[in-house]
Amino acid sequence: MTTPLLQVKNLRIEFPTRRGTLTAVDDISFDIAPGEVLGVVGESGAGKSLTGAAVIGLLEPPGRIAGGEILLNGRRIDNLPFEEMRKVRGREIGAIFQDPLTSLNPLYTVGRQITETIETHLNVSKAEARERAVKLLMEVGIPAAEKRIVHYPHQFSGGMRQRVVISLALAAQPKLIIADEPTTALDVSIQAQIITLLKKLCREHGTSIMLVTHDMGVIAETADRVAVMYAGRIAEIGPVSEVIHHPQHPYTIGLMGAIPNVGDEVERLTQIDGAMPRLTAIPPGCAFNPRCTRVNDVPDGRCRRERPGLLPAGKTDAACWLHARPINTATSSQGEGRGGVASFENTKVPA
Repeated sequence: MTTPLLQVKNLRIEFPTRRGTLTAVDDISFDIAPGEVLGVVGESGAGKSLTGAAVIGLLEPPGRIAGGEILLNGRRIDNLPFEEMRKVRGREIGAIFQDPLTSLNPLYTVGRQITETIETHLNVSKAEARERAVKLLMEVGIPAAEKRIVHYPHQFSGGMRQRVVISLALAAQPKLIIADEPTTALDVSIQAQIITLLKKLCREHGTSIMLVTHDMGVIAETADRVAVMYAGRIAEIGPVSEVIHHPQHPYTIGLMGAIPNVGDEVERLTQIDGAMPRLTAIPPGCAFNPRCTRVNDVPDGRCRRERPGLLPAGKTDAACWLHARPINTATSSQGEGRGGVASFENTKVPA
């Protein structure tokens, strides 16, 4: 098997407050292979962007990584000193943010910003840096790149600014790009162009992408695998086609059911009642249990008592007790449920 480019192990992100410590991302693990696009999807507040910010070392204080590890090419990067992380950021990990104006300095030409990034991370001359900057702008679809390299960010449209940001992210030839809602601020036609561009980068450069979004259409078009997040945890992760067409977690099933299919005639779309809990009010057990329509299908109220880890569920992994195989512990001396009460193993029960 290919060694993962990025490995996130049991990542936990906390925010200390006067009323106590809030856990925004709670014990999540995933990896990204070279050249792979991993989509991270979920409602606002699920912890998607915080996870991306932690990977690239841009968590805003007082947010902090309180547990777990982040490894890039087998090297741990979450505990690097600030200056060491600056060398990793840009050279080994690039970033594309939702609003290109927050990534570009309005006082400098786009050419200067790209060439400075190239000169900082690569051992090249000014002439070579400028030549590479022009080539990058051409590669991301900026017309007349030789002339536009001396223009300022405000002289570009929203879609063109996002292309400039992508060229800036690629300037030092990183192997991983964190793309946080890269198409949200763009109209549909420009979104399609940016998606095509991202897929081209993976194909031609072997670049891995962590694509953070709430748009399942973008995920379906771009990602190889998808992680569905809910209340700071991964609810389901697996190949994008399986998660979309054969979701295994009740939350994912609700998300997919809320997306209309062209040509289908239905009176009502699926609705997930309620709202995602606040960080101060995450319930015990499975965080989704107050909204779950199948919470009573699991015996002994386990969904309300115990938090499930990711369990094998067909071709995906889902954090749901529905996929734990019941065993009769009347004849077993191990685990909970002694005295004939049914317990569960961490294996999938046939549907």
